[in-house]
Amino acid sequence: MQRYRVLSIAFAACLALPVIPAGATDSHDYAKDEYAIIQDGLAPDKRLSLAAHGEGDGGSDNFHVWLMAEPAHRRIAALEAIGSSNNLDTGPDSYRAQWSMDSRHVAVSFRSDRHVLQLNLYGIEASRAALIRGPSLFRDVTSRDVGPNDDLRLSTVDIVWMGSRRFVLKERRSFLTSDPAFKRALGWYGRAMEDAGDGKQVVEFSAEADCVLISANRYRILDLRIGMFSQ
Repeated sequence: MQRYRVLSIAFAACLALPVIPAGATDSHDYAKDEYAIIQDGLAPDKRLSLAAHGEGDGGSDNFHVWLMAEPAHRRIAALEAIGSSNNLDTGPDSYRAQWSMDSRHVAVSFRSDRHVLQLNLYGIEASRAALIRGPSLFRDVTSRDVGPNDDLRLSTVDIVWMGSRRFVLKERRSFLTSDPAFKRALGWYGRAMEDAGDGKQVVEFSAEADCVLISANRYRILDLRIGMFSQ
């Protein structure tokens, strides 16, 4: 039985998020009724938005990104899997939305750790935001998720909406490894990039895929292909 997981992938700040030093955090002191719209948070139909709000010093208490009704800017529901337990930054500009053109789906990117940027995909229906689940491209190629012993050094992900239910997903990851079998497991999707010394090598994984949203808040990979590698 194939395991599925939230589309939550560690990646570098490549989605037009503000450039924040790895050792710094972006915090914001929110007023009691302040719900600040995140980057590109206003939906194309202008009837919905995504806004950040937290309490206490630096907004670190009870932090959430909220689905809002516009133009009244009325709070509807907090997005699942974004909160004080898994976020690094509280500033609204450290969160970015990528809406589908019909305003029924949205991807949200944010840092969950100093070197980890996460992307969650949601479906908007009946005034609620439901988390959409599916396999990463790395898992589709290797039949496993990235593990703590893989020494992941850099990972990027991007999503490009091609319609109301279809999108292109792109992943690029760099690993430091001394295991020749690791690159072999990546097949054509892996490339040795440079010798790091001490018998270790930087190996890059790159793939992209056409995907479609299916029932039960899941997505399916339709066509997987080799992605672009770093120069």
